[in-house]
Amino acid sequence: MPGRNKASEDKLSHATKLSALPQEQECYEGERLVHLLKSIQRAIESSRALDGNTLPEKIWFKQQFAVGVNDVTRVLERMAPSIEAGSSHHKPNVLCSKRRAPSVQLQAVLLAADCNPKGLTKHLPGLASSRKVPLIFIKDNKMGSLRLGELVKIKTAIAIGIKVRGNTINQIIEQILHGDEVNHGALVELL
Repeated sequence: MPGRNKASEDKLSHATKLSALPQEQECYEGERLVHLLKSIQRAIESSRALDGNTLPEKIWFKQQFAVGVNDVTRVLERMAPSIEAGSSHHKPNVLCSKRRAPSVQLQAVLLAADCNPKGLTKHLPGLASSRKVPLIFIKDNKMGSLRLGELVKIKTAIAIGIKVRGNTINQIIEQILHGDEVNHGALVELL
């Protein structure tokens, strides 16, 4: 069945192209990681206080973050793939035009670089790249998932997607993505 092999090769080459796309990837470890996590934790506490603590903590976290590989994947898949600026003459597919606009967008994905097995997260870089969502890798000597879990008050989390909500968390992540070093003075200004 030569047709099946050709289709398999096409899918493989498409997946290879997606994973080869340039994307924003930053790896945090050591002091930079500690600084990053403290900044995000302060922003979480500030946003929670500004929201008035009216919702139970678990529900509030669910509104702010996509927690876990499955949840992050689900949100990314529901986001429309980015269309390059040069291809503005793209005609939407009939199936796509009937699709509702996603109600949730991710600003960035925090990903534990030390997850085992690696196959759990190997699809996320290509998927995030196709949606123009930057990845921030957390590397902490086999404890990255524990550090991510602490942010959202669970034991471990391999991936956390930061939802766009226009709050202090998003402002801190925006500074991080633009390469601004988040220092305590800038953090106080935001709070």
